[in-house]
Amino acid sequence: MTRQRIQAFNKKFLRRSHSTDVLAFDARDPGSCRHNPKRKADGIAGDIIISTDEALKNSRIFKTTLSRELALYMVHGILHLLGFDDHRPKDIVQMRKKEQALLDYLGATTEKITAK
Repeated sequence: MTRQRIQAFNKKFLRRSHSTDVLAFDARDPGSCRHNPKRKADGIAGDIIISTDEALKNSRIFKTTLSRELALYMVHGILHLLGFDDHRPKDIVQMRKKEQALLDYLGATTEKITAK
C-alpha cells in the first residue's frame, strides 16, 4: 500500500494525520483499528495493512532488506492483534523484544531491532 493510502486509513480510523508503516484491524471489533489487551488468547482474526513505501524507505535508512522490513511489519501487526501496544516506553521495549524473538524464530533477521 502506498504512503498516501495508509495515511488516509490512519486518519479515518485513528484520527492521526500522518503516514505509518503498519495498521492492524481486529476483526472481532469491526470498524476499529484498536487492539484489546484483555482479549483471551483464543486466536486472532484481523487484517494487517502494510505500507510498502514505508518499508522501502526504512530498509534504506536502517540498511536492511525490504523482505526483513516487511516481515517486521507483519510481526508487529500480529502482535497488535494479540493485544500488544507500543505507545508507552515500557510497552515499546516489551514489543521490540517480542518482535525480535519472533523474527529470530522465523529466521527473518540476524540484526537486533532498535526503537525507531
